Amino acid sequence: MDMVVEIIIAACLVIAGFFGLVGSIGLIKLNHPMARLHAPTKATTLGVGGVLIASVIYSFAFEEQGSLHELLITLFLFITAPITANFISKAYLHRHELEEELPEPNGDTNWATLERPEWSPEPEKTQEG
Repeated sequence: MDMVVEIIIAACLVIAGFFGLVGSIGLIKLNHPMARLHAPTKATTLGVGGVLIASVIYSFAFEEQGSLHELLITLFLFITAPITANFISKAYLHRHELEEELPEPNGDTNWATLERPEWSPEPEKTQEG
């Protein structure tokens, strides 16, 4: 039984390492900031999640007691990573894109608007955007 649990834990860690590596390479190699944002928020989140799942399995199997810490970390990670990515992408859109250049949204247009306050400066145009 111990050998099966160790193989499952090792598989979770290898898969987590693969996702972490892919997310890190994507962060370095992708050119556009919006694409660069996508790699770590998706792949690295799965990588950290895999490590936490392996830790939960280890604590139940070998320490014979559960730990709430890993579950709370996983919950916090899966809630905050997409929200942070959304905030960063919204800030990028407000700073680097003109409203006239963005495509029309599909369906309901009330939830995603690009309205700038009267006092805000025009967005900066960089080589990337």
